[in-house]
Amino acid sequence: VCTSVLAKKKQKVDLFPDGTPIPEWFRQTDEVDISKLGKQYKITDYGVINDGNIYTKEPQALIDKIATEGGGVVVVPQGTFKTGALFFKQGVHLHLLEGGTLMGSDDCSDFPIIKTRIEGETCLYYSALVNADGIDGFTISGKGTIDGNGLRYWKHFWERRTWNPKCTNKDEQRPRLVYISNCKNVQIDGVHLQNSPFWTTHVYNSENVKLLRLYIYSPAKPVKAPSTDAIDIDVCKNVLVKHCYMSVNDDA
Repeated sequence: VCTSVLAKKKQKVDLFPDGTPIPEWFRQTDEVDISKLGKQYKITDYGVINDGNIYTKEPQALIDKIATEGGGVVVVPQGTFKTGALFFKQGVHLHLLEGGTLMGSDDCSDFPIIKTRIEGETCLYYSALVNADGIDGFTISGKGTIDGNGLRYWKHFWERRTWNPKCTNKDEQRPRLVYISNCKNVQIDGVHLQNSPFWTTHVYNSENVKLLRLYIYSPAKPVKAPSTDAIDIDVCKNVLVKHCYMSVNDDA
């Protein structure tokens, strides 16, 4: 009888609220092992320098190179490296070492306007700092940081609000931090995602996505970071969010 009762209790835990079984996929939360993802390429070996200047062509050329060579890992070492929008490709992963920061430009012209998904519709809008579209098996991992460098964008938003109280995110456009679209088997794991100009992590039309052990932050002072949603899940299947810290403006 006791065994039967325990079995029934376990069965209840293993079901979603609609009664469907929870797949084993949701219990698998191992950290990303970059040793299994191919050759590792440090951005500092390919023309990216920690000198306060913005390097976009160099890391994008590295991403393109890795894609043509069969895949591998873009590694951000210790230091702060500024860039504009980066577009990842099939087989190319991102890993940030502890003490390493990929920082976005605070000039919106470093983010191409593209056809993308914003607030429930497909439209023209700025690309994100890190973009992955149509990829199967994309990962972002490590103990480092992706920093949106959002202060200038936040100030502009609130300045516009002073003369247009109804100003929206589509009026004062600005880049997101991470945008994942039309992807499968994605894991974003361990990194700090902070100071996004706009939404921090936006996942659209994707399947089997895990967001694990993340630290997601934007400040309230001295300038409130408007609409820096931690995680926006948009038309997706099978998404696991676990062991994440989120402190942002608007939605967690």
